[in-house]
Amino acid sequence: MAKTDWKAEAKALKKRLRKLKAQVADTVSDVAGTVGHEVAEAAGKIGTKLKPAKPVSPLAPKDGFPTLPVIKGVEFSAAEAGIKYANRKDVMLIRLAPGTAMAGVFTRSSTRSGCVRDCQEKLAAKVPAGAGAAIIVNSGNSNAFTGKVGDKAVAEVTGGVAAALDLPVSRVFSSSTGVIGEPLPHEKITAVLPDLVDGLRDDAIEMAAHAMMTTDTFPKGAAATIQGEGGPIHIAGIAKGSGMIAPDMATMLVYIFTDAKISPAMLQRMLSRNVDATFNSITVDSDTSTSDTLLLAATGQSDAAPVKGEVAKAFESALRTVMHNLALQVIRDGEGATKLVEVRVTGAASDADAAKVAFSIANSPLVKTALAGEDPNWGRIVAAVGKSGAEAERDSLSIRFGDVLVAKNGWRSPDYKEEKGAAHFKQDEILIRVDLGLGKSSRTVWTCDLTSRYIEINADYRS
Repeated sequence: MAKTDWKAEAKALKKRLRKLKAQVADTVSDVAGTVGHEVAEAAGKIGTKLKPAKPVSPLAPKDGFPTLPVIKGVEFSAAEAGIKYANRKDVMLIRLAPGTAMAGVFTRSSTRSGCVRDCQEKLAAKVPAGAGAAIIVNSGNSNAFTGKVGDKAVAEVTGGVAAALDLPVSRVFSSSTGVIGEPLPHEKITAVLPDLVDGLRDDAIEMAAHAMMTTDTFPKGAAATIQGEGGPIHIAGIAKGSGMIAPDMATMLVYIFTDAKISPAMLQRMLSRNVDATFNSITVDSDTSTSDTLLLAATGQSDAAPVKGEVAKAFESALRTVMHNLALQVIRDGEGATKLVEVRVTGAASDADAAKVAFSIANSPLVKTALAGEDPNWGRIVAAVGKSGAEAERDSLSIRFGDVLVAKNGWRSPDYKEEKGAAHFKQDEILIRVDLGLGKSSRTVWTCDLTSRYIEINADYRS
């Protein structure tokens, strides 16, 4: 056999060995989750921290992670870097085909992370003609509020990916999620880049979704397909988010992919137009993260003609559907959540007032604990409206739980029975409707209840 054949054989065997190691690691992770405290105790004796098993949210999709279409021009991989826990995939890599258009929205936090600032700068820069792109994400450490050390970590990671994939570093986007204020051990990420590159494949999107989970109890995915001129156009997205969820774009980490032929400018306009009604309309705990990122990539690999006209309208509608689906999955996985709650405010004097009232209700600890206790304490809704700062009048206000009229004209409805409200609050999905009776503006937001489990998760978050 020729020398070059031996080299090829050795390379193939090396790649196979890496895949076998990954399979073994998956098995170990499953066993660790099964034996729980016993494994954690054993790990403590040898100085290794294992990620403890978590109960899946009762609001999780019953069918599990959905089947998502393969998006031409997108490949995924994941690896174990040991950033915080052993025996779990905590880094994922995405490779995007040459010519991919990128768009994004980010947290507006004044203490946003180095990753966020780096992504914003790169999206604003001129794109090299025909350049591909990549996204690398780690969990376990947010690399936020880490100063120049954090900036260096971003540069090391993105530079390593650029070299490994032969890309301009200006086209490598990174995200980090996890504990704030701890230096990111970037060398652990760059050490597994060979495994990540070797493992890239187009059908591994679910594995990538798992790798970026922190307090999440299930991976989140959504998809849509429309008919373009000359062929179908596909959209698929994944998200992570469970706590520190409040509107300020993007409220989590989200990555959405499409094979549509569309310009970066049009892609950005569509994304920005649909943020308010989706990711900026959810709240778990009113806390905005420092790392929130949403990146949207269009590879242009569909057989369909470039997006325009009626197809553009259909594409934007499908994109909004995927965004909304992912946003609600985040609420379904709210830390300790047992109720998915829709707060629908109508009759406000202005859009701003409608939003103030909706979020005042959705973020009220008194309202959220009443939801957890299945107590239809509508007086807490009244209090939340009153404290919102929006224009409101007692005698024009009405409140409904689902279709049950609770109060109107400044007083409890004479037909309201407590047991009717209690029955609605026992459901997994609850609708609170408030009409201010002052105008035509409205706003709908989604939240969850506040349980003792939320306190447990966040009290122990760094341990």
